[in-house]
Amino acid sequence: MKRYKVLSLLLVLSMTICLFVGCGNHDNSKTSVGKSGNENSGKKVKLSAIYIKHPLTKDFSEFKWLKEIEEEAGVQVKWQQISADWDQKKPTMLASGEIPDLLFTAVGDADFVTFSGLFENLAPLIDKYGKNIKKMFQEVPQTRMLAEYPDGKIWATPKYQRFWPKAASTMFINKNWLDNLNLKAPTDWDELYDVLVAFRDGDPNGNGDPKDEIPMDFNGKGQYGPMMLLGSTGIQRTNFDENGYYAENGEVKNYYIDERYKELMIYLNKLYQSNLINPEALTQDYSTFQATARGEGTTAKVGFTWGWESGDRFGMDLADQYISIPPLKQSADSNIDPRWMDDYYGLNMDGNRVSMSAKCKNKEVAMKFIDSFYKPENSLQVLFGGITDGCIEKETDGSYKILPPKDNSMDPGTWKWTNAFADGGPIFLPNNMKVTLGTDMQKVNEEKSVYDHALSLVDEKKELLPTMFFKMSSEDNNTVEMNRANFRNISDAKYAEFMTKGKIEEQWDQYVSDMKNAGVEQNNKIYQKYFDEYLKTLD
Repeated sequence: MKRYKVLSLLLVLSMTICLFVGCGNHDNSKTSVGKSGNENSGKKVKLSAIYIKHPLTKDFSEFKWLKEIEEEAGVQVKWQQISADWDQKKPTMLASGEIPDLLFTAVGDADFVTFSGLFENLAPLIDKYGKNIKKMFQEVPQTRMLAEYPDGKIWATPKYQRFWPKAASTMFINKNWLDNLNLKAPTDWDELYDVLVAFRDGDPNGNGDPKDEIPMDFNGKGQYGPMMLLGSTGIQRTNFDENGYYAENGEVKNYYIDERYKELMIYLNKLYQSNLINPEALTQDYSTFQATARGEGTTAKVGFTWGWESGDRFGMDLADQYISIPPLKQSADSNIDPRWMDDYYGLNMDGNRVSMSAKCKNKEVAMKFIDSFYKPENSLQVLFGGITDGCIEKETDGSYKILPPKDNSMDPGTWKWTNAFADGGPIFLPNNMKVTLGTDMQKVNEEKSVYDHALSLVDEKKELLPTMFFKMSSEDNNTVEMNRANFRNISDAKYAEFMTKGKIEEQWDQYVSDMKNAGVEQNNKIYQKYFDEYLKTLD
């Protein structure tokens, strides 16, 4: 009996001590800090995260602004930073079922459908802890459309960065070369051909070597390349689409099987056979594409090309040599008003910025951390770099000014991608936020003004196909993805073959038949269903 009395006394004593000093599990999953409103102030919650970043971007340990956001949220994040081969690495990670707590720009709609059990539905967490995200949804309803599925679930947060123009791609020509050869900027395809021939033969950079000029250069078949010439034929493309989808009079079509695409390929083959296109244009990576256009010192190598902004495309030594030119007509007697790709939604909004693992042990804290990125001042730093890092200046009136690069050897675009998540980050910039943009963004708007007329022609209900807002069923998504992979294998191969080898007329009918058998028309019908549903939301 005496033994049990001693044990009872010790138990009472231990419980009393707990009342004063606090007992419990001291694992980090139960701790948090004052700023985020968690218990046990002074300790940070540990989170793991993956970010698919731009190759230029610094290691995150160098970002003061990111450390400040982590500090504000009371978290310590172990970052996994990936800048290459994510498409090859992702399937293995998802199939394993082991993913980090947070995934930044790493997964998309198809992943949420295929691996639905891996991810946390963020909708209830946003409702409780996402005050900044809810403000974004209220001010810009399209961002909710990007994020929310028909059943109300949200698997990832979107972004809204507001300041970007309607056009991503700008068509540039070297004005110095034109002047040196007494030429005018081309206004149609025939004039472009003649100018490129003159660039090929006339030593326009004046260095005495008539063979070191590249008349036309581009990067594969993306937004900075000759597919932009489809606008000359009247085809209205939207939001960086490379899968061929477009809308005409409210009907979803695919330009890869359109006669007007055939006409473009015949023209491009003519340019290629005349040695007017860089032979590396179809295979070079983006960094090579950029480096080539920056020439050697003040000696330019490229005459005609596409890009985002002259400083970004050509570097500060050569930028002043180039001018932007309006969309070209297909021919001088064409009665078609040329179009230009409308990228407003794609440039200013995007989905799938941050998602959360269903196994995350600290969902409340993780959600507060995600939401902290959407605090407007934080979002500005996510996009342009930190205030304490010397990328942004906060004015006394509460407005902000984007500062020029501290490194004089860098253009503003390169500086931004080096020092921030930039366009890839989770962002909310309210419409009433006052920001003086940097010189590059001012130049962007100036250079792209040549497309104002073309972009004003877009009919939002008949020609603007915002596939980014379409939330497909699992069955439709699987069908679309399978068909897309099949017909893109055909169209991508034929794009290169048609351009370099020709024989387009002879092979066209068989090519179109192969594309249809691969499911291109079935995809058109599926997209039509979702396009019709989307249009109803506009009424």
